[in-house]
Amino acid sequence: MIRAAGVAEVTDTDFETEVLASELPVLVEFTADWCPPCRQMGPVLTALAAEEGERLKVVQLDVDTNPLTTNAYKVLSMPTFMVFRDGEPVRSMVGARPKRRLLEELTDVL
Repeated sequence: MIRAAGVAEVTDTDFETEVLASELPVLVEFTADWCPPCRQMGPVLTALAAEEGERLKVVQLDVDTNPLTTNAYKVLSMPTFMVFRDGEPVRSMVGARPKRRLLEELTDVL
């Protein structure tokens, strides 16, 4: 998987620990190597992780190697972004978007 710099990768194995049990809200990008819009989100996620790191944890999950989590949250399109707070998904967004728009969509969950 092509990882964004400064963005952790989560798996089916550690999803509960890293995402559901996190004290901070977590933005999960459900991504895949074969997805061009996912690749273009790399720099956006890197910048977001750097700027909002104290308020928001940013992680990526490869849908091809983590089918349990992908299916559990009914993720069908890439990229899908989900925000989890206190172990629950509170926001879901599908498709690549510029950083400014992503930040606007995150304001009420941060």
